[in-house]
Amino acid sequence: MKIKMKIKLFLSAAICLSLSNITFANDDLLLCATKIQAELYTEAIPYCEKACNLNDGLGCGVLGELFDEGRGVRQNYQQAKIYYEKACNLNEGLSCSNLGFLYDKGLGLRQDMSVAVSYFEKGCNLNEGISCKNLGISFEYGQGVRQNRTTAKEYYGKACDLGKQECCDAYRKLNEQGY
Repeated sequence: MKIKMKIKLFLSAAICLSLSNITFANDDLLLCATKIQAELYTEAIPYCEKACNLNDGLGCGVLGELFDEGRGVRQNYQQAKIYYEKACNLNEGLSCSNLGFLYDKGLGLRQDMSVAVSYFEKGCNLNEGISCKNLGISFEYGQGVRQNRTTAKEYYGKACDLGKQECCDAYRKLNEQGY
């Protein structure tokens, strides 16, 4: 379920870019998207790798997701981490969130909430709603940071503005509690 949502986001971005006449650094990203849309994950990987090698954050992020989910490759969280890190460093917000999630849950990495929070923060700064949501949760419950419900409310508010309805509810709840 997780991969389908992420890939749909990726495909939407790739298609929008192609329709808006913005040229890709190469055609490999578009071929990567086309193969993934057809669920030909193994065939997509070389094109995604070429796009990633040309510093395309979407290409790197999709590779991370493929390794994270084991689509077309053997599931490998260490490999997913490498691609998510590169994508995050290329300002691909969803990859920052995914990297934070690996650290949050300890998937193939040493669980470290403070590291997870740093990636969630970068993703949130890149307007990735799920990262803002995760930051809100971290501050509300003191995971990797000192508990601060006022700060949690701020992040829930940003996530709400980015379309995360559950964060609108959390924001309202904290507001009603006087935060």
